[in-house]
Order: sequence, then C-alpha cells, then structure tokens
Amino acid sequence: MSNKTIQQLEDVVIKFAGDSGDGMQLTGTQFSNNTALIGNDLSTFPDFPAEIRAPQGTLPGVSGFQLHFSSNRIFTPGDACDVLVAMNAAALKANLKGLKKGGIIIANTDGFDSKNLRLANYPEGINPLEDGSLVDYQLHTMDVTKMTREALKETTLGMKEKDRAKNMFVLGFLYWLYDRDMQSTVNFLTEKFGKKQEILDSNLKVLQAGYNFADTVEAFSTRYKVEKARMEPGTYRSITGNTALAYGLIAASQKADLPIFLGTYPITPASDILHELSRYKNFGIRTFQAEDEIAGIASAIGASYGGHMGVTTTSGPGMALKGEAMGLAVMLEIPLLIIDIQRGGPSTGLPTKTEQSDLLQAYYGRNGECPMPIVSASTPSDCFDGIFEAFRIAIKHMTPVIFLSDGYIANGAEPWKFPKSDDLPAIEVKFKKALDEGEEQYLPYQRDENLVRPWAIPGTPGLEHRIGGLEKQNITGNVSYDPENHQVMVKIRQEKVDRIADHIPLQKIEVGPDKGKVLVLGWGSTFGAIKSAVLELLAEGHEVAHAHLRHLRPFPKNLEEILHSYDHVLIPEINNGQLIRIIRDQFLIPAHGYNKIMGVPITKGELVAKIRELL
Repeated sequence: MSNKTIQQLEDVVIKFAGDSGDGMQLTGTQFSNNTALIGNDLSTFPDFPAEIRAPQGTLPGVSGFQLHFSSNRIFTPGDACDVLVAMNAAALKANLKGLKKGGIIIANTDGFDSKNLRLANYPEGINPLEDGSLVDYQLHTMDVTKMTREALKETTLGMKEKDRAKNMFVLGFLYWLYDRDMQSTVNFLTEKFGKKQEILDSNLKVLQAGYNFADTVEAFSTRYKVEKARMEPGTYRSITGNTALAYGLIAASQKADLPIFLGTYPITPASDILHELSRYKNFGIRTFQAEDEIAGIASAIGASYGGHMGVTTTSGPGMALKGEAMGLAVMLEIPLLIIDIQRGGPSTGLPTKTEQSDLLQAYYGRNGECPMPIVSASTPSDCFDGIFEAFRIAIKHMTPVIFLSDGYIANGAEPWKFPKSDDLPAIEVKFKKALDEGEEQYLPYQRDENLVRPWAIPGTPGLEHRIGGLEKQNITGNVSYDPENHQVMVKIRQEKVDRIADHIPLQKIEVGPDKGKVLVLGWGSTFGAIKSAVLELLAEGHEVAHAHLRHLRPFPKNLEEILHSYDHVLIPEINNGQLIRIIRDQFLIPAHGYNKIMGVPITKGELVAKIRELL
C-alpha cells in the first residue's frame, strides 16, 4: 500500500457522465449502495436520455448520475459537483457548467478523439483536455478504454464485451480515492453474473485494476474519507422512490388484508413499479400489463368492484387517456389508486426529465364535476408513507385517490430507515356482508356520517346491485336524469371529498418559527431544496419557515391559519405555477411563485436568492 495521506471531508458531490452505453447509471447506483452501507447520508439524481439508444457520442446521448454524500444530514443531490467523471467529450461539455471552480475532472482520453470531439460539437482542432480551457479545475486524464483492455488481454472476450467493463475501472478508481471497501460491488457482480463466469471474472478484474491504478499513479497524493452521518439509530437501506412506493403498496395490502390488483401500461418513469410489484406474487399481488392505458385502469376498476384494491400507474400522457375511466370510478364511488409519476409535457414531452406539472390535471382534468383526493410524496423514502396514506383514504372514504410523484423522486435514492410491520397502523376494510335488520333491499348509495357508501362484493346473496357511469338516483343508485337529483349528487360527491379533511393530520411547520416574515410552501420533490435553503437562512437569524404539503385535496384544516401567519408566502414549483393558482383561489392570499421548467430540480442556491429578495 502506498504512503498517501487521507483527508477528511464533510460532504462530496460526484457526477458520473458518459454515453448512454457506458454504464453510468449502474456505476452511480453501485457507488450509492456502497455509500449507504458505510452509513453516509446520501441523495441521488439519475439523469438519462429519453431515447433507448441515442446516437453515440452526441450531447442528446449523455447519461448522468449525480450523488451527494455527507457526514451530516442532507436533503438534495447538491447544487454543484466537486468531482466530474467524463467518459467522453459530450459528457464534459454537457456537465462542465455544473462543476465547482477548482473541482476535479476525471476524463477518459479515449472519449476525446477527433470523432468524439466532432460529435460533441467542439470546433475543428479544439480539444478541451489540451487547450488550457480547464485551467480552473484539477484535471486528471486516463485512458480508461486502453487500461480496461490491458487488464483483460488474457480473456477470450471480444473487444465490445471488454469495453463494456470500462465503468468498473472508474468505480474501482473512485473506491480507492474515497477509501472504500469494494465488497458490496463484488457481491453484486457475483449475484448478477454468477452463471457467466468469464463475464464475472472480467468485471472483477477491471474493478481491481481501477483500484490498483489509483493506488500507484502519482497524480493523486491524497485520498478522501467522509465519516458516517449522525443519523437516528436503526436499520437503513438505500431506496428509490418507485421501489419505496411498491413496498408501501405491499405493506398497505397486508395491513388491510386486501389483495392488490395492478392493471397498468408501461410508461416512463412509472414502469419500475410494475416490474417491482410483479416480483411479489407471494403477497397476493396480481399484476396485469394491459394493451393500453385505458384497458389498464378499466381492469383496475373491475378489480375494485370485485373486492380487491385496484391500482393503476402512469405518467401525464397516460393520465389524459385515463380521464374518462377516472370519472367512472368517481361515479361508482369505489376505492382505486391512480399513481402519476410526473414528467415534462405536454404531449409525450420529456419522458426522462422531471416536472411537477400534472397538479391542475389531477385537480380538474376530467369532464364534469369530478372531485378526487390528491396525495403527494416529497422524497424517495416518503413514497412508502405517502402511498400507505393514499391507500387508507381510498378504503376509508370509498373513493379513487390520485397519488403524485415525479421522475426525480422515482429514480432518486436516499437512506430509508424502514419500519417494522408492527409499527404500521392497521387499515380497516368493511365489506357489507348481508342486509341489516329491517332493511328490505340493498341500497348502494345509502351513506354513513362521512357520506361514504357501503362496499358489497358482487355475488353476495341479497346484495345484488347495479352501478355504472350514468348519473345515480340518490340512495337507490338507479339511473336518474332528474335535474334536482343531479345537483344533489354533485354536491354530495364534493362534500364527501371535503370531509376527508376531518380525517387527515393538521399541517405542520417543517422547520422555522410559527409566525414570521416568509413561509416557503412546497409540495412534492421541491422538499429537499426548500428545507436546505430555509435551514441556511435560519442559521443566519432570518424569520423564515418551511411547510410541505402531503394532502393537496382536501388541504389540512389549519392551512389557512398558517398562511396568514407570515408576511410573505413563496411557492416554488417545477411547473409554470399550479399550486399557487389553487392557493390564491382558495385562500385569497397574494402568494409569490418561483418556477423552474427545465427538466431538472430547483437548487438550494436559487431558492436562497429568491427568499432573500422577499426578506
């Protein structure tokens, strides 16, 4: 082992960037899992192209993975990077603006030949690694491709297969640089390629070669170490939003003793939920990949009518297609979960880029007066609790519920202290099993004190009934075209959703005083940036607070009181101003907006500057 110094760091932001075939997502995920295992707090932001195989070496084909890890609590993947790993010229060009001055660039020289420079739109004869343009950074070049091939010269693998292991060289290099044990990745590779010995051996060899190269090269005289984060004791794992959401559904299903039926159609960035849930048939989960979005939700409605919890997953374009069927579920008044993992729009928009622009669609995007409760998640691990709550509301109030997440939450990862089953509340399911005493016939729209109608499984003797999409007569459920009855039913359906406010927690202040100068009100994936910005300003002595909404319809009962307790309300959103419209409409307050619609998250720095303006 060479005699090199180890420098302690509090936190580090690394961006892995390369062509979409370079394995940057896998590299980032492995480094993240390793980071979670040693006990750092972490936050990730995967950023990949929409095309399955964008043209190699071009700017649209750049795939990135940003990881922020720290010995302190952190809430964002970081505003700017300390280290940029650039596998080719396009990766450097696309990501250099996000690197701190003085930051480290680790560049694969093989990705900077004349062809790659031309594809990345550098002027003829210009190579950024050689022209002095990177003088403000610590540039380290290495020919990853050549060294990977050298490590594998004894194997019978073809050149293409050898080059696929390049990302393992980079990973080994970084494990040395940050004083890491590589065993977690060795275990991962053994599990993944256990039946393909030659591929397993080649990956392990290249991983070790990258580690050894970093150890022997003179350029790095210092290694870095980030100590364990001071976190609440417990067992943690790294988890992405979509995986946490799938686990939340399974947990709710077990607590309600109610089987789940997922009727869905694959769409980015929601497809992982289908993939994950399909692995858990042992928990009574049934998954069905339908021929289109409409068939997906229609099958889920059928499952709910039959006494299961129907679930459908989608993104904005699929929400538009499901609109009429969502109206049917509102008319039927049955439990159903519509999970929308938002992405950039309109139309097919930006499939792999994040946006929060479906809130107004969730509120109003159906024909007629069609109110539905809306619940949202704020971080990857929060998807577990959020979907559990949406499941509870759907069952308790016999209503379809929209659950909002987005691409940033879905694909991002953070440590999750997972709960024990015993710590989760039971979800009570009441099926009507027979006619009550004195009841002559089953009346499907006879309601309780919360305006909730009974749930009877078709085929239950004595409880024969018919429901459908045409307007219902109050109580009997017969088809009715009577104008007075229609008004009564519209008002009842709205009132039923409004009354859910009596059964959800009051809004709390995340950080900051109960009264003050600025309240930053957020929803969804702006959570980390808002909390980080507000904590920074609180440390400077400013009267700033942060409240974050989980329940978007109905709002918590004390929200109006909170909004009137501050001189200014700022609402940051990754859209053109949607929650702000609803808040202004319902509470008549002159809220300020901060909107970013670039397919990337709002940063802490941007918010700090905006809050300072209001102060």
